[in-house]
Amino acid sequence: MKVLLIEDDREAARYLVQALDEAGHVTHHAADGETGYVMASDMSYDVMIVDRMLPRRDGLSIIAALRAEGNGTPVLILSALGEVDDRVTGLRAGGDDYLVKPYAFSELLARIEVLARRATPAEATTSLSVGGLLLDRLSRKVERDGEPIVLQPREFRLLEYLMKNAGKVVTRTMLLENVWDYHFDPQTNVIDVHMSRLRAKIDKGHAAPLLHTIRGAGYMIRDDA
Repeated sequence: MKVLLIEDDREAARYLVQALDEAGHVTHHAADGETGYVMASDMSYDVMIVDRMLPRRDGLSIIAALRAEGNGTPVLILSALGEVDDRVTGLRAGGDDYLVKPYAFSELLARIEVLARRATPAEATTSLSVGGLLLDRLSRKVERDGEPIVLQPREFRLLEYLMKNAGKVVTRTMLLENVWDYHFDPQTNVIDVHMSRLRAKIDKGHAAPLLHTIRGAGYMIRDDA
């Protein structure tokens, strides 16, 4: 899930970005309202988390402007203002949910995941399969031939992206941009390390490998059987 966080408290934002990353999500951060509005207008996100009181432009005016432009990205409002009237005002401004500070990260995570699911069209694919390998995007469970496979969040995102492009060559640049959210080459072997771990988890003990290295091009997941 790709998340835009608009939060001026840098320590709170740092913690939230790290926690969301560890949960397997890509998070972009804007430290003021005007920057957040521009990012929300220029890029596509699955969910936005918007602090209500921000420098340069307040959170409710950002949401109202985006809704007026036809931007329907789900928004979770964060605010220290927790009275009923405050929550009603936030929801009427275009927010989809409202969470009062201080909050528990587990609750915030559950709320944005619910918002993302609501925004997903009913016909959208929630599971992927290649051969006997199954990946459930909602429960985040993976199994091959009925045997469960435990993946770390980044490994899950990597496998999900490969399976969404099953039978196609996926380049290193594509992986850096879509799995790590890098728009530059960090000049590390991070992809090789994760691919090696993933291959060990999904192919070990099986006669027919699903993960293939395409020399000079990238990687591919396919069922040769």
